[in-house]
Amino acid sequence: MSEVDAIVVGSGPNGLAAAVTLARAGLSVRVYEKNSIPGGGASTAELTLPGFHHDIGSAVHPMALASEFFQRFGITDRVKMLVPDISYGHPLAGGRAGIAYRDLERTAATLGPVDGRAWLDLFRPLLRDVDAVAEFTGNQLLRVPRHPLTVTRFGLRVLEQGTGAWNLRFRHDAAPALLTGAFAHAIQKLPSLSTAGAGLILALHGHARGWPIPVGGSGTIVGALVDDLIAHGGEIVTDTFVRRLADLPPAKIVLLDVAPRALAQMADLPPAYARQLARFSYGNAVAKVDYALSGPVPWSAPELRDAPTLHVGGTRAEIARAENTVSRGRHAAEPYVLVSQPSVMDSTRAPAGQHVLWAYTHVPRGSTEDQTESITRQIERFAPGFRDTILASASRTAVDLENHNPNYVGGDIAAGSVSIGQLIARPVLSTDPWRTPLPGVYLCSSSTPPGPGVHGLAGYRAALSALHHEYGIRQPPSLAPTDGPAASTP
Repeated sequence: MSEVDAIVVGSGPNGLAAAVTLARAGLSVRVYEKNSIPGGGASTAELTLPGFHHDIGSAVHPMALASEFFQRFGITDRVKMLVPDISYGHPLAGGRAGIAYRDLERTAATLGPVDGRAWLDLFRPLLRDVDAVAEFTGNQLLRVPRHPLTVTRFGLRVLEQGTGAWNLRFRHDAAPALLTGAFAHAIQKLPSLSTAGAGLILALHGHARGWPIPVGGSGTIVGALVDDLIAHGGEIVTDTFVRRLADLPPAKIVLLDVAPRALAQMADLPPAYARQLARFSYGNAVAKVDYALSGPVPWSAPELRDAPTLHVGGTRAEIARAENTVSRGRHAAEPYVLVSQPSVMDSTRAPAGQHVLWAYTHVPRGSTEDQTESITRQIERFAPGFRDTILASASRTAVDLENHNPNYVGGDIAAGSVSIGQLIARPVLSTDPWRTPLPGVYLCSSSTPPGPGVHGLAGYRAALSALHHEYGIRQPPSLAPTDGPAASTP
């Protein structure tokens, strides 16, 4: 194939964000993708029955609306994003539920006078400075923060909720359960500083811009990125698994949307850098089940029937017990289950009157156990009669997920453990962790800052670093949807 200025390996959201940024700067760009369709962990397909459209990986996108890349890209002008009144719900015993509304005051009002005030005290100061929080947490953590007071407020809350003090401000079970459901996204033991940090960010976005779902599925976000790339002269080559950098045609820039383990296999690295990558650790995993349903999930708490996202697992103590069992390398008998029911808002996902349900649970890395029964039983616990609505299901074990996307080492969808150390050194300790010692080669996966999530920021930052070092370009290119064709190559 003909030579290009830049090559991107991997077409997940970060790889495509990198490709779009380089193409907008006027470079000729080619993307190579292992699978037959682009998207990585943000694609949509019929996995169960015809007409039922399931998100293969991520389904709900709180980071997308907060992301500097997607804001510059104008994602809400390109993709219809439905922002629900309920950011996430949490079923509890006895037909009760905790509800995190996008409206902070409304959420507090449902938690009672004591816990409601505690919830306001936890989030209101951060919500006033939510963009400063997003800037700090969406950047490389070695940078000096521009808003130190906001960072201090955030850090104090992480210290509280990431330690044994996490229950001190609450008197009842709904508020701590709501928080713990968000914390458990990090797939770490509970409580811990890393889970508190990641979970507070997610919960805060639930009260800021919300937890949106894209009409038509996550694949529409990928489609918008692909369309922009092609409109600016880029190309995508699918069904091509790049195993060695030497197999690629010449290019001044190569950006790799791959895990550090893959980078170490693709090239001969300087020994010191290779040792650093070898120390990078991967976290525990997920196992996923997609359901085609004859009707809505019969949640015992009626308000949950309108919640696109739910955290299922019971009280804070129950979820902590399940997550800590996984952290010790065992499967939880009563697991935490992250549930998305997008068809309660988006009628394009399933035939009329029917629904799709997306669910995953956490398992030890490398697990080959099918979790269909475990997930079904846990949902049935809070939605009696759920089994009777199931028309079909499709299951993927942790190993299946890695086979689909090699970045998910052992089924680790975060592409590296989300520990405090690995949020700072991700994958190496550097003020420019995207740049490798290989000339013109950059890493742009979720294994680099700011870490996991559909935000495109790892790809965007890597592309900006490459433009700076390889072309001397310091000004980020415009990504606005109204811009015309790209300029000539620098």
